[in-house]
Amino acid sequence: TMLQQFPAISLAEMSAVRLMNRIDTKYTVRPDQLLQLLQTLTADYFVQEIDDKRISLYHTVYLDTADLAMYTAHQCGRRTRRKIRVRTYMDTQTTFLEIKNKNNKGRTRKTRIVLPETAGYLSEEASRFIEQEGCYAPHQLMPHLQNRFYRITLVNRKKTERLTIDINLKFNNLTTGQQASCRRLVIIELKQDGNCASFVKQQLSEMHVHPVGISKYCLGTILTNPAIRKNRFKKKLMLLNKITNNTYGYAI
Repeated sequence: TMLQQFPAISLAEMSAVRLMNRIDTKYTVRPDQLLQLLQTLTADYFVQEIDDKRISLYHTVYLDTADLAMYTAHQCGRRTRRKIRVRTYMDTQTTFLEIKNKNNKGRTRKTRIVLPETAGYLSEEASRFIEQEGCYAPHQLMPHLQNRFYRITLVNRKKTERLTIDINLKFNNLTTGQQASCRRLVIIELKQDGNCASFVKQQLSEMHVHPVGISKYCLGTILTNPAIRKNRFKKKLMLLNKITNNTYGYAI
């Protein structure tokens, strides 16, 4: 396969490129465009490999308040916002409570703690972490959206940037009970210390692919909650429908 043409990098080696305080740039493409992109990157990027696997399964549960305060911050266009999630890295069977805080300068700071299998996000340690890093009291939060996807992780030879490629996204809304799949949508996220030159940025630009920032939490919420306000996202959703040839069968 195409991924076998990349040199491998181990999870331990990737620890030097964690970029927990970074600039994120998101792109959305179709699977055929992804193959075209990967062909141009084999000489300049490593692919993360875990137990001989180069595609990893992720499972995430997003937490929010009863009135979806964190989703609403996106919908209202607030530059300062956060996401709180429980993410399980299925290959290593490790679960983290992760909090992403985005400031008004566009930088994202991610902090996380390991969650023991039985403790959950309401354990004493997790509760303290949410209060300190997430600015919410744990009892204000509840699980709203579940998602599963497969991820390819690339890192450039200089180890100054990471590229995550998410495919086969599936969403399950824990409030409405509705589900949605995005099989023809690929979400690419470039994570850099600063907003600087990048070979993959150049390649995407030459493919006429430009940044489209929409979070998986917001996308999944919109696709599985018909009653949600989504005015601010309508242009992006129209673009996503165009990219995927309107294959969702979902009126947005």
